[in-house]
Amino acid sequence: MPKQDKNIRRAAVSALRAWSKGHIYAETLVDKHAKKNQLSPADRGLLNSLILAVLRNRRLLDHDIAQIRKGKLDHETRDILRVGLAQILILGIPDHAAVNETVNCGRAPVRGLINAVLRRAIDKRRQLLKDHEQLEPAIRYSHPDWLVKRWRQDFGKDDTLTLLQWNNLPSPTTLRLNRLKPESAELSTHPLLTPHQHAPDFFIVDGPIPKEWIDQGLVYIQDPATRHAVETLAPKPGETILDACAAPGGKSALLAAGMQNQGRLLCTDSNEKRLPRLQENLVNLGISISATAAFDWTENPPKEWKQTFDAILLDVPCSNTGVLRRRVDARWRLHPEQIEELTKIQTQILSHALPCLKQNGRLVYSTCSIDPEENENLVQAFAQSNNLEITSSHKSLPHQDHQDGSYSALLVPA
Repeated sequence: MPKQDKNIRRAAVSALRAWSKGHIYAETLVDKHAKKNQLSPADRGLLNSLILAVLRNRRLLDHDIAQIRKGKLDHETRDILRVGLAQILILGIPDHAAVNETVNCGRAPVRGLINAVLRRAIDKRRQLLKDHEQLEPAIRYSHPDWLVKRWRQDFGKDDTLTLLQWNNLPSPTTLRLNRLKPESAELSTHPLLTPHQHAPDFFIVDGPIPKEWIDQGLVYIQDPATRHAVETLAPKPGETILDACAAPGGKSALLAAGMQNQGRLLCTDSNEKRLPRLQENLVNLGISISATAAFDWTENPPKEWKQTFDAILLDVPCSNTGVLRRRVDARWRLHPEQIEELTKIQTQILSHALPCLKQNGRLVYSTCSIDPEENENLVQAFAQSNNLEITSSHKSLPHQDHQDGSYSALLVPA
């Protein structure tokens, strides 16, 4: 095994240690540690597989560790064992590589323990895999108990099981053709792309995306579920529209396309550090009607924005329960009390954005949550309190619609 390959396991353990301390999110771990270790594209792919396999199956791996080795483990050794067992029981990496290279990640005093646990996992592999089939779904599919209980109340036992299974599948890469650049139409028959079954202009990608497609703004990496909020808002050419929580710009780009690049599109975000990337994405996609500004909509908006917009899109901060397949670590960062806190923030944002509509304007509230407390329940209560009518809504459930989970509702004056 080449020396470079040893760095991949070390990089994975280092990334997992950083993640566990809360310093960084999973989506940025791979890039950071691949660059730090100067990994080739192939080795970067292995690093990605290791990190995501551990985070996606964290609870199951800990269960397997407990079946093999009783007693306490320090955090680093546990992460090393998680990386090793993920290779042996989930990823199907050859045993000699999984054991030898993972053992070398450990400090000298614990290498013997790591070696013994991994070799015993190989010996017991058939029984361990068979035992997985009898485990409680929350352990087998590595979700918090409280979240599984919540989903059973909302969706029923069978749908919850299907949702858990969906969340633990690898997430495909999907992209959207940018119709603001007519030459993107030529890509629709490219062999790398398979049309999405229910979403025009969206494609599943089989392989690395050619860099020039992105550099030229011909495509944008985006899940089909993002289109529902924009379709619900139905932007028109010449309108003045606000995208209040815009970064990184996927929905903003869809809004501009619906406006045929005519009118005015204000894109705000609460984090000023996100604005350069947002602006870069919009320019790269050929959008000429947009302006960006940093603003936190939990605060009262400036007077000059009051009664200014024909339409407002509020893609509010949420629990991310609809995108756990894609954001594999979000399930471990979320706690039930956070949903209650999020609903307070979501209501604040609605309250502060509403006065910015013109007299006969329209507003779409949108999340990537599948939780009724953040969606239907909140919107209905807000509409009743503010003399608004919900004229349409759309909810996407990932295990049924085969895309990210999302919710959107159109609010207009009653």
